[in-house]
Amino acid sequence: MDFIFMLTRDDRTVEDCLDLMDLIKPVGLKHIGFKDVGVSPLVLASLVEAIHASGAISYMEVVSTSPQACLESARIARDLGVMRLLGGTQVSEILTLLKGSNTEYYPFPGKPVGHPTKLGGTVADVEADCRSFTRDGCWGCDILAYRATEADPIELVKAARRGLGGGKYLIVAGAVTSPEKIRSIKAAGADAFTIGSAVFNGSYSPSKGSILSQLRDVLTDCQSA
Repeated sequence: MDFIFMLTRDDRTVEDCLDLMDLIKPVGLKHIGFKDVGVSPLVLASLVEAIHASGAISYMEVVSTSPQACLESARIARDLGVMRLLGGTQVSEILTLLKGSNTEYYPFPGKPVGHPTKLGGTVADVEADCRSFTRDGCWGCDILAYRATEADPIELVKAARRGLGGGKYLIVAGAVTSPEKIRSIKAAGADAFTIGSAVFNGSYSPSKGSILSQLRDVLTDCQSA
């Protein structure tokens, strides 16, 4: 099970993301991501360089709400050399944009809406979407399970796993805030999860004050799940 630390708070990349890259070096994170909003493309370029220099895999999650903005974000991810692009629902258009690049694509199944994003859609919707993603050649999916408005989060993760089948990477994004949730999503078939705000606001480990302590606790729980 992989822990993807998102340099984000309230679905926006934090403005001091570059300073944070220096701060978190001692933890040795292998998966680090950010959102397509909150800082300029120039800052994102420096951030991607810093993530790769640390030896981690880079992730960018699309939270832009208009189709045009989502496609522009995909172009930015491709041009920056982001390793894994998460989110969006315009699968064929984004795969076309990424063709020939080294950027893998993991779209949102279901019906994501708004910002911060909520997830509409049923278990059947999610499973069907994930089957379609597999046929289209995606590397997996990014599901906002704990932001669901119509279905049980764990049932959605199970549906995504069924739809993707084996050999595809299933990421659970948003509101993974406890060891219990980590264990639950792993048992349901997830390969990875993202956490951002729960680290920054200290709610993952409420008795500790350091971001480094929060990150180490998440990694420990991830390894023991």
